[in-house]
Order: sequence, then C-alpha cells, then structure tokens
Amino acid sequence: MSKNIPDSFNAAVIRQKGGPFEIEQVKRLSMNDDEVLVRVVATGMCHTDMIARDQVFPVPHPIVLGHEGSGVVEAVGSRVRNIVPGDHVVLTFLNCDECHACHEGHPAYCENFNPHNFSGQRIDGTHALASGDGSKLNDRFFGQSSFGEYAVANARNVIKVRKDAPLELLGPLGCGIQTGAGTVMNVLKVTPGSSFVAWGGGAVGLSAVMAAAAVGATTIISVDIVPSRLELAKKIGATHVINSKEEDPVARIREITGGGAQFAMDSTGIAQLVSNMVIALRPRGTAAIVGASNPGTMAELDLTDFMQNCKNLVGVVEGDSVPDRLIPTLVDLYMADKFPFDKLVKFYDLADINQAAEDSEKGITLKPVVRMQPTNGAA
Repeated sequence: MSKNIPDSFNAAVIRQKGGPFEIEQVKRLSMNDDEVLVRVVATGMCHTDMIARDQVFPVPHPIVLGHEGSGVVEAVGSRVRNIVPGDHVVLTFLNCDECHACHEGHPAYCENFNPHNFSGQRIDGTHALASGDGSKLNDRFFGQSSFGEYAVANARNVIKVRKDAPLELLGPLGCGIQTGAGTVMNVLKVTPGSSFVAWGGGAVGLSAVMAAAAVGATTIISVDIVPSRLELAKKIGATHVINSKEEDPVARIREITGGGAQFAMDSTGIAQLVSNMVIALRPRGTAAIVGASNPGTMAELDLTDFMQNCKNLVGVVEGDSVPDRLIPTLVDLYMADKFPFDKLVKFYDLADINQAAEDSEKGITLKPVVRMQPTNGAA
C-alpha cells in the first residue's frame, strides 16, 4: 500500500445513543483482497444516519457512521478488477451478491442486507477500523462508514463516476437521492405525460420530483407543509404544490388531475399521509412507500376503494436500484442540466458535523454534505 496513505485519520465517531459526533483519530486496521480504500472527499448526511445514531435501528456503538460517501480510490485489493487507484467513485449500500434477490437483479432487497450494512463489522466479524487507542470501533456502516477522511469499502458498493462531475457533490446519489429517483424510474416507472405526486418535500421527495420531470411526467405535484420547500419544488420540476396545512391535499390532487394521480410516493412515513396518498390515486394508480416509520406503525386503507379501483401500493428500499447503473445515469442527467440536485445541498466542514445534523433535523437544510477537508476537496 502507498506510503502516502496514513495509518490513522480523522473520523466522526458516535460513542453513545443520541450522539454527539466526536471527531477523533481512528486507526486503519486492514483491507481485504476484495476491498477498496477511498480517500473521502465529502459525505452526504441522511435520516438513516440519525436513526442509527439514536439506535432506532440496532446499530452497535461506538461506530463511525456515514453512508453517502464520494471520493478518490487510493488502493484496491488483489481481486478487484473494475476499479483502479485514481478513479472517482460514489459509495452506496452493500449487498451479498449471492442470495436470490441479488441474483435476480434486486440488490436493495438482499437477504443479507442487515448484516452487511448494520452489524458494525464485516460478515466474518472483523473490522477495518479501530479507535485511536486500539480499542474496538464498529464500522462497515452500509459497507463504508464514510464520515471520515478515508473509508474501506467492498468493490461491490464502490461505483465509478465520470471525472468531469463535481465529486464533492455526488455522495448523496448513493442513498437518499437514489431512493427518490429510483422509485420513480425503477419501481413506479412513471411515464411521459403522466401525473405524479410526491408526499413529502425533503431530499428524497424532491429527488422524486426531479426524476418525474426528467422522465417526462407533465403533472407533478409536491405536497408539504414548509413553504420554502414548496417554492423549491416549483423551481426543480413541480407543476403544482400543495400546502397540506392550508388545504385538503386529497381534494386538491383530484381537482388538479381530474380524478386522481396515476403515480405517487410517500417519503414521510406518516401513516395518515400514506392513507391519503392511496385515496388520492386514480383507478389502477400505483403508490410507493419509501419513508421510514417506527416499527409497528399501522396505516388504514379503505379496502373497498383499494379493491374496486384496482389500486397498487408497494414498499421500496433504495429505489430498487442497481447502483452501478442508476448512479452514473443520475450523474449524466445532472451534467445535462436535467437533474439539479445541487439545489438541495448545503456543505459543512467535518468539524461542523453536529451543526449539519441539527440543521437537518430542524429542516433548515435539506441535504447536508460534510466535506472531509475545509477546502473544496475534489481531486
């Protein structure tokens, strides 16, 4: 391995439930022959980082989180063939590549998703990182733990991207933005001339708005309660916006669409909104749930309406994406000015990661992106 690669580096560590992130020197322990060492340029912050911090998901602490990394490849293992040092890459979720779902082309539904992404260790129980004093430090969050200056990832969750794209911007394509866009493109398969409703105007919902515009939907409705988000939605592709605090969203959607939407997606995870989303579909319409709810959350459906009008409701993880296909496609759309996701982003330095988390949770920032260096960082 290159002498220029340090044995220790700065990373943001969560040591207790609820945080805070603590900037520490961590040690790099090892890299397997199917792994890739990435110098992280920047990492997006996602709601999943927050619920892992708070242990809503049973992720072990202490841990380095971060799962929307982008950076430059510094070294590769002996079995890695498709990635070389110097490549610009986006890091995404890790799948096993062995189960039925993976073999059928649906890696987001990998039967071994949890141990690969949430266990805090490699599948064999080993770690790539340790605390500065050598004590145990959980890592491998989404197969990357990219809230640090370096990340060890598996070749399967390292996605090569074009070098003329702004690397520090691209990390969120690995999860949140991939989820919204992939749901529109891969699952709902929104068609040209159709109607689409995004319930929720956060980063995932607005990514879906942009994707719907990119594929040619002509009636695109954003539903939220924050006026600034609704204004942004209009700038990036929404033809109509609804403030559900001020008007009945179901009635307004039916009015706009002439009876109901063809396609819809909920990114809020709020049970009442999911129920409303299904009610506001037209006959044979299709809706998707991508928002994370607390375990045990129940939503009501009018079963007669659902059955008689042949409505469809599906749950979606990671946009049902094959990342090495979708992520380069989204980069190309961005570079062609057809997917302006940069309008969702605000950058923070690593030292300010707790401010980024606070701003995200308060709704001040739609998509925080944490730079690992205080300069622009791109190679």
